[in-house]
Amino acid sequence: MPASDLAAALRDYRGEELRIMEVCGTHTAAIFRHGIKNMISPSLRLISGPGCPVCVTPAAYIDRAVELALEEGVTLATFGDMIKVPGSRLSLSEAKGEGADVLLMYSLREVLEQAQAHPARQYVVAAVGFETTAPVYALALEQIQRAGLRNVRFLTALRRVIPVLHYVCRTDSGIGAFLAPGHVSAVIGADAFRPLARRYGRPFVVGGFSGTEILRALYALMRMAQNGTADVLNAYPSAVRAEGNPRALACVEKYFTPGAAAWRGMGEIADSGYYLREEYREYDAGSLPAAAAAENEPDGCQCGEVILGRITPPECPLFRRACTPMHARGPCMVSAEGACGIWYRYAV
Repeated sequence: MPASDLAAALRDYRGEELRIMEVCGTHTAAIFRHGIKNMISPSLRLISGPGCPVCVTPAAYIDRAVELALEEGVTLATFGDMIKVPGSRLSLSEAKGEGADVLLMYSLREVLEQAQAHPARQYVVAAVGFETTAPVYALALEQIQRAGLRNVRFLTALRRVIPVLHYVCRTDSGIGAFLAPGHVSAVIGADAFRPLARRYGRPFVVGGFSGTEILRALYALMRMAQNGTADVLNAYPSAVRAEGNPRALACVEKYFTPGAAAWRGMGEIADSGYYLREEYREYDAGSLPAAAAAENEPDGCQCGEVILGRITPPECPLFRRACTPMHARGPCMVSAEGACGIWYRYAV
């Protein structure tokens, strides 16, 4: 069906309000960039979900990263989204202003090269992400072992999507359908969502990121909801298979094991994190167990409510006032996948 026909069908929807959660922050950005919210019926409500890894990482993790970065002889390496996320006292950017050695990395290869060139210096990698990036860290660990590097460690805040979606389904019955994350699905497979669909009676559609692909996924969700179909449809077959990527999954399983993890605004969720296996713990930089990552959010920050789709960013009293991209109070305003930053850039 052409994009114009998909948009017309979605615009003409006149059924009961259907709240659709787009789990992935990249989907949220694409929805705004393509103006999709303005194309569809007001009865189809698009809700941002907990698919921004930076946004769901608790402030205690930032505090631990800052603490390590301020240690003598330590370089803390991080991707760009993390550098301005506020901890309870400082962000990594602010810590750098106080003398911390923070490396804004563009690839893990850069860190490994520096570690080889400076063997007396310790390099700590802020390993944040979902199943999409976990294989990258597993492969890096494989390279570290092969090269015999003893001065690279990982501070992990790796998260698993399926357990948090169980949490969302259990705690918020108002979400009627899910646009499943395309990138994560390329690793874990479309079939990974089938137990969720059947247990909670809601449709899941794996979608791509172009305007037409998103419209196609939303149309499928609308029709599945109308027909009472609680199953999974893969509308992104060019990148996603039913079984996912077995090689990537095997690589992650070799080095990491699931465990309870703390999520911003949600607390502890069983089996929702990845931790280095016991035989590789020498490469761990003191990653926080769930119990140690207590909530300590800035006063008034409602990122936890935004992440769960309970409020939209403009409903937070700090939005565009005390919280802006240049002076963020919470991670949702900082990350490129954060709902607050996306609303700030695109919403009028």
